[in-house]
Amino acid sequence: MPANILRRHSRNLTKAHKIAVAGATTLGVAALAFSAAPGEARTTTSADAFTPGPAKIASQPVKDVRAGITDQLAGPSVKIQAIAATKQASAQAAAKQKAEAAAKQAAVEAAAKQKAAAARKAQEAASRSAQRPQMETVAATTSYSNNLDGWIRHALAIMKQHNIPGSYSGLHRNIMRESSGNPMAINNWDINAINGIPSKGLLQVIQPTFNTYHVPGTSWNIYDPVANITAAANYAAHRYGSMDNVNSAY
Repeated sequence: MPANILRRHSRNLTKAHKIAVAGATTLGVAALAFSAAPGEARTTTSADAFTPGPAKIASQPVKDVRAGITDQLAGPSVKIQAIAATKQASAQAAAKQKAEAAAKQAAVEAAAKQKAAAARKAQEAASRSAQRPQMETVAATTSYSNNLDGWIRHALAIMKQHNIPGSYSGLHRNIMRESSGNPMAINNWDINAINGIPSKGLLQVIQPTFNTYHVPGTSWNIYDPVANITAAANYAAHRYGSMDNVNSAY
């Protein structure tokens, strides 16, 4: 076949194909428009009525959506942080209150210990003060002569410390009547001797009386002159008011 005939045929086919494709496209669009229209609506196949415009996607609504989601997520987070902060503040307040209570308790205990220590020191000082006269009395025995005069004077000094009444003359008078001034005198014939508790010493004191009315700071030996005098004077003060009131056997 001649080349020019082929070229014409090729051009004719190309035009025919184009026409066919255009017709098919038109029919497809018409069918789509018909199927999308409501049942009672007027159907149109106009190309202008269905000309699609370019799709537009607004950027601002997307941003608003993201912001809304962020706000929704941030709300619970802020609440959780607020609750945590409240709990932490409560815990700190409780810890502070506990520390203050502990400090107050420690201060009270310290004050009580200090008060107890002060009371203990005062008691110890009073005890030392009470013991001092006895120590002085024992040390003062060397200042008195070892005879009846010295014994009486020494006994009077001890009696004064213990508020036991009596005078030098009252003691001397009764000593001379009972023992004639002999510190080792003993009565082996009276009723006390018969009962097994004879009278002994300067003022003829029986052992039970001596033990009961013994004066602190003196010897426990019933024959000791000062111990015998002070015990007898203490007994006479309780029974007669004073040794000065005794003028016979007592």
